[in-house]
Amino acid sequence: MILSEEIHLKHLDELVAESIREEKLVTKKLAEVEIEQSITIGELISDKIAEVGGSWTFIICFVIFLIIWILINILVLANRAFDPYPFILLNLILSCIAALQAPVIMMSQNRQDEKDRRRSRGDYLVNLKAETEIRSLNQKIDLLLKEEMRSLFEIQRAQMGILSSIEKRLEEKYPTNV
Repeated sequence: MILSEEIHLKHLDELVAESIREEKLVTKKLAEVEIEQSITIGELISDKIAEVGGSWTFIICFVIFLIIWILINILVLANRAFDPYPFILLNLILSCIAALQAPVIMMSQNRQDEKDRRRSRGDYLVNLKAETEIRSLNQKIDLLLKEEMRSLFEIQRAQMGILSSIEKRLEEKYPTNV
């Protein structure tokens, strides 16, 4: 388990290094490596059912449907109700809907989990590339500072030489009587 994670992370590191060498965005490089799977009709249907089944519109409509069903069977068709008081047919319908809706929603959630995993992998790659770029920038700034300090010391040495020669000239021209 740990070994496979290390291999996976090493692969991601190589992907980031390659994207830096090629000067491409990590997300574009990731898109080239991982070609998006085409969505099947079943997956599309499960997503739509999960979207509708998990909405307030569905809940409100379903509650209204249940109230109408009960009122029709109790009040309107009191003696000739097609589903009298224990509402066995209604319970059967509700059980069938729940039995079909639950696995479909689970399929949709699994697909969403996979999307989230891919998104977090992309985020990880972007963060890894940003960290690498920041380290590279820090190294370049350190190098520039070192070079700047070297040139400042050379300038200072030259200035000290000039001051020294000026001081010698002044001493020759205006000797001090000490």
